[in-house]
This record gives sequence, structure tokens and C-alpha cells, in this order.
Amino acid sequence: MASTGAQINIRLPARSQSATKQYVENYGYRNIREFILEAIWYKIFRDNKYDETYSIKEIDLIEKLLSASIEKGKIKDQSDVIKALQ
Repeated sequence: MASTGAQINIRLPARSQSATKQYVENYGYRNIREFILEAIWYKIFRDNKYDETYSIKEIDLIEKLLSASIEKGKIKDQSDVIKALQ
């Protein structure tokens, strides 16, 4: 499957590159790209400040996860999730 995203290139100072490589190795990332994608996601979407919308597919997956968690007794109902997030 072809990626529809834009490609970017970054240049890191040698010290930053070395520290990034070490962090990737220490924390089990497959590569620097995976780490950078997570860092971007965390910074932008963690608090959901910039994207208040979810696709139908994402909502469906969330609902399935909640239902499965309820069935397995991991949570009592969706109100437990809401309480935990507050």
C-alpha cells in the first residue's frame, strides 16, 4: 500500500542524532522514524487540541474495544472509562 503522506527530511546535529539513536535502542523502537512519528503524535494529538474529529472507522474500533473490555470484565461499562479519563 502506497503512503499518501508527505515525505520530510530533517538534519540533526551529531549530538542529537547520537542521543536519538541511543533512545531508540533503549526504549525498543524499531527505528528513528517510528520514534519521530510517535513524538509528533504525542505532541500534537495527546491532548486532542487540534483534532476533534474521529472517522467512522475509528469510532467503530473504539466501540468494539470497549465492548470486548466489558465482556472480559476489564471494565464494568463505558462510564468507567469516562471516570478514568477525568
